[in-house]
Amino acid sequence: MKKIILSILIILLSNQPKIAQDRVGDFLTYLSNLNSSLEKEAAIDSFINAIYPEGIPFRESGKATFIYHGNVNSVNLAGDMNGWNGMTELSNFPGTTLFYLQQEYENDARLDYKFIINSGNWILDPLNPKTCSGGFGPNSELAMPDYEQPWEINYNTSIQHGTIQAKVFHSNTLNRNYQVFIYLPPGYSEFIEYPVVYYQDGSDYMNLAYARNIADNLLDIGRIKPVISVFVIPTNRNNEYAYGERNLFADFFSLELVPFIDSVYSTIQERSQRLLIGDSFGGNISALIAYRYSALFGKVGLHSAAFWPNSYEVYNYFVNDSSFYDIDFYSVWGTYESLFENMRQFRDIMTEKGYSFKWIEKPEGHSWGLWRANTDVMLEYFFPSDPVSVKIEDESQIPADLSIVAYPNPFNNSVQLKINAGSDKTNILRIFNVNGELVDEIYINYEISSTYFWNAAQQPSGVYFAIINYGDQIRTSKLLLLK
Repeated sequence: MKKIILSILIILLSNQPKIAQDRVGDFLTYLSNLNSSLEKEAAIDSFINAIYPEGIPFRESGKATFIYHGNVNSVNLAGDMNGWNGMTELSNFPGTTLFYLQQEYENDARLDYKFIINSGNWILDPLNPKTCSGGFGPNSELAMPDYEQPWEINYNTSIQHGTIQAKVFHSNTLNRNYQVFIYLPPGYSEFIEYPVVYYQDGSDYMNLAYARNIADNLLDIGRIKPVISVFVIPTNRNNEYAYGERNLFADFFSLELVPFIDSVYSTIQERSQRLLIGDSFGGNISALIAYRYSALFGKVGLHSAAFWPNSYEVYNYFVNDSSFYDIDFYSVWGTYESLFENMRQFRDIMTEKGYSFKWIEKPEGHSWGLWRANTDVMLEYFFPSDPVSVKIEDESQIPADLSIVAYPNPFNNSVQLKINAGSDKTNILRIFNVNGELVDEIYINYEISSTYFWNAAQQPSGVYFAIINYGDQIRTSKLLLLK
């Protein structure tokens, strides 16, 4: 029986038009025409098996269908899409154990969620192996087709890695100890001075945002200059970042911790070379520290800054102060967060006041999934790699810029790579996957402009990197293979 039903389903699913598909709707129509519960349950099993390789929640035509198959009374959805209120109910198909919910999302949306079974049991989606770690443990992840997974958070065994030093620092201001972890870039030298990135919620930026991996990977491909990263662990996060001890914490951070880091490590002791990064309440305290100690900090990265404590105190400091503090901001937030309108207002007012304010708005929620995927852009913006000098063999002729242009991108199986260069020397175009593994090499003879094709038919879907070099120049093109 199951084999017959599966064959019917395969025909049913494969014969659908390529535009505006609704395979779930077609299946439900098919299901409603079956008579017995046994036939319906067998059809449900076959349908789930048929779509499982494509991913569940099942995504098509800008919609995602959440599916739960089991003998329960009720299934509710709680996640970024509804503020985690758990009030969104999956429909039960009459006479079956199938529960489903179809909703529309942006094609590049990424959202965390869980199911609530029988009004009380919060669980991960049993049909979805994709998860994203959060402050309260893992959540199931819905990533729509155009969402690009962050390759830079992955640990790469084939590159050099920085080192981590752990210290316990005693604050006289707060009369307590703080755990602090210091990342030193590969090749750290006491004879070189480095910019410093200070992370609030240090353990979360290390363990949930993978900030160490991000720094290693960006350094390896020459996207940022070497930086020292300082990860500070709060002892009472809410009190220190938002409430009663916020000003004392700012004093400890600026008057005790920063001088200590400067005395032990080879740092550039200029405000333009110090960056504060924080998430949610960590963004609130980062902005407060920069406001009160602007002579020390000239750069602030805000991941979904929660400015609402104390009647929007920190927000109002910047918005209402007639003084100009010359702070460079980069802010990231999601449209599925309750605070996104406040962040838009902050952006607009600060820009009008003359501040440098870069920003990214994504169809995502208040989550580490959003923040970990947008830590690299802050580091690249604030501390881009220094320009590399290029040796020119003939001073009478300056070579064209070395570059790689990929088309189409994303691509399916084959991508055209157009190489621009100013030499006819033979070189090698190398293709790497996100794990840093070499998957292909193409030997090329440079001309002013040459076109090559990479056939990726034997490679799995994912992110790849095309890398070419000429002398000291290196160029990388990010490729997205979708099958």
